[in-house]
Amino acid sequence: MILAIDVGNTHITFGCLNDENQAEPVLRIPTDLRETEFGYAVKMHEILDLSGVDRSQFQGAIVSSVVPQITEMMKRAVKLICGFDPLIVGPGLKSGIKIELDDPGTLAADLIATAVAAKEEYPLPCVIIDMGTATTVTVVDEKGSYIGGAIMPGIFTSLNALTQGTSLLPSIEIKAPKKAIAKATSDAMKAGLIYGNAGSIDGILDEFEKEIGKPASIVSTGGLGKLVCPYCKHEIKHDPMLLLKGLGIIWQKNQKSRKK
Repeated sequence: MILAIDVGNTHITFGCLNDENQAEPVLRIPTDLRETEFGYAVKMHEILDLSGVDRSQFQGAIVSSVVPQITEMMKRAVKLICGFDPLIVGPGLKSGIKIELDDPGTLAADLIATAVAAKEEYPLPCVIIDMGTATTVTVVDEKGSYIGGAIMPGIFTSLNALTQGTSLLPSIEIKAPKKAIAKATSDAMKAGLIYGNAGSIDGILDEFEKEIGKPASIVSTGGLGKLVCPYCKHEIKHDPMLLLKGLGIIWQKNQKSRKK
């Protein structure tokens, strides 16, 4: 069993990957810049125990992080609860994917992990939509290379900006309204968020298809992908475990390379 951890801006997600690279269970704790490695270790220890996970079964661990302030703390927290250092996704770690960017070292670890999983599990070329604090739409080409993508504000980021910048607009639950032409303020906000983001994604996908020059498979991941992507005009498969599966694949590749 492998402990796969993704440190995001809002939540830290960790999954216990079995021999089939399936995450059972998937657990989350809030991302807190004020926390220490001991605090994170205690939280992880408690939630793993409450979930019935036998920590002695972990053979290794791997971390992707988009929060540099927490990366090293998470490494030490894993050492405290598991007794070994985790692999950290980044330069020097074998991923099996070629990164064709102006500066490959700037690519976020979570995007590397989703690209690796997409390359292994979906027809290429493949477009990956990851909806979190930011919405990223990225491409793995037919050769299995990461060639770039687009970034726009995530739904919660947009909603926070909208409510904090206005006096009369309330905080709302993010879900689809009954109609796009809404008759209440809260429903009008829901319509703007859901249909607005779906339309933005469709627009990006249309441009990507022109540049790719051929049909691409499209997969979404992240907490909001399942909510928004059904309202897109493109056919999009939702895979909530894409990132964690990518971490498992990267861990396996690095074990193989170490044995050679």
